[in-house]
Amino acid sequence: PLSGFARPGSGLARGGTGMSLERAMTSSRLGTAMTRPVTTSGRFVRLGTASLQSEPGGPFINLERINMQKYAARPAMARALCDYIFHVEHNPKKAVELCAAATQVANFKDWCWKARLGKGYYQLGLYREAEQQLLSSLKEQDMATTYLQLANIYNRLDQPLNALSKYEEALEKIPHETQLLIAAARVHEALNQSSKAVEFHKKVLALEASNVESLACLAAFQFYSDQPEVALRYYRRLLQMGVDSPALWNNLGLSCFHSGQFDMCLTCFERALQSAESDTQGDIWYNVSHIAIGIGDLGLAYQALKVALAADPSHVEAQNNLAVLELKKGNIELARGAFREAHRLGPHAFEPPYNSALLSFKLGDSQESYNLVTKALECYPEHADSKELLQQLRAKFV
Repeated sequence: PLSGFARPGSGLARGGTGMSLERAMTSSRLGTAMTRPVTTSGRFVRLGTASLQSEPGGPFINLERINMQKYAARPAMARALCDYIFHVEHNPKKAVELCAAATQVANFKDWCWKARLGKGYYQLGLYREAEQQLLSSLKEQDMATTYLQLANIYNRLDQPLNALSKYEEALEKIPHETQLLIAAARVHEALNQSSKAVEFHKKVLALEASNVESLACLAAFQFYSDQPEVALRYYRRLLQMGVDSPALWNNLGLSCFHSGQFDMCLTCFERALQSAESDTQGDIWYNVSHIAIGIGDLGLAYQALKVALAADPSHVEAQNNLAVLELKKGNIELARGAFREAHRLGPHAFEPPYNSALLSFKLGDSQESYNLVTKALECYPEHADSKELLQQLRAKFV
């Protein structure tokens, strides 16, 4: 127009003038939603969820900003938050704070909050407070997890009999819970009560035939009970279930060797060495040396022990057996040094001092032999050969 002024919207092309659809949708017509000023209310988080907002590069939830009393009044949110604190943040102090507030909101009648409060006290090392909360939870509701946590407290307090009594009490009320049976079997094994542990593992397998831990424990029990054929059946069952580990192949090789299946023995050890980590190679090579000694190949046994010590320099048994092989070769000084090194690495083992005492006795060093055999008897007072050697030394001194 000549006046130089254009009315709002008058500059838009009318229909049929060739205006495209994209231009029509992006026009700056006043009063439409396309040109509304942006409000600032959408830039802020609602006050109710501001404490749960995550910061870029920071934790998912900032626990220091959370009002535990507020979330304790919302049971569903509180339980999810409690699980997050326990299993993700690993902050038992904050979890105890939330559980205590939620327990008060529930008028001290919710077994779940009492159990979680006991779990928090347990992680903080407050065992007696945890015991009190868990016992209170069991009065409200009998739960297997609560019994397991309570028994863990007794195990930590070095009270295995109390733990076993709780397992028995739980099994009377929940007889088909495999976790309770396995936990009781573990305590019996720690108490060196292998026969009772085997009974519990058999009950577990009656309920859950594919339980890996029970199958492995039964296999080890049968192997050390001089029944390698039965142990071989259990290990083959684990192999059929898809379990593939260096320990399994190692035990399978030992079972094959002691049951007379020599053709499978070395193949199992090869599979074990292929998948073994650096912390298990020493044990596997040590067992290979035993197989070599059993078939009379002392050269292979010597090399296997050398490799075992290279993989694990602190392997006491390998050092002791290497000293015995050095002695068979006639290297007396090397053998004595290896025996001393084995005793230094494992002062709990009785074999190195006994072997060294026997060597000193044959060499005529009675005083050294007496000192060493005394150390051997301190480690294993019931060792018959050490007792016999000590009697011979005393008779010689008299």
